[in-house]
Amino acid sequence: MRIRNARIDVMNLTINGESQIFSAETLSALVEQLGMKADRVAIELNRQIVSREQWPQTRLHDGDRLEIVHFVGGG
Repeated sequence: MRIRNARIDVMNLTINGESQIFSAETLSALVEQLGMKADRVAIELNRQIVSREQWPQTRLHDGDRLEIVHFVGGG
């Protein structure tokens, strides 16, 4: 269910199996809201991998399911 809240649309997204509410309209905005570094993240949206170049124009919709993998370095 999409809710209009204080002039911001919010939606229910399932990220890595956990239901959460977000106001991000695109994948780029979601990565920013999550505080992740875009060059260290891979995203699958509704079972389709989305290339980083497509994130700015890939719109999110209420009920979308995402798998987000955040790569970390170290040794």
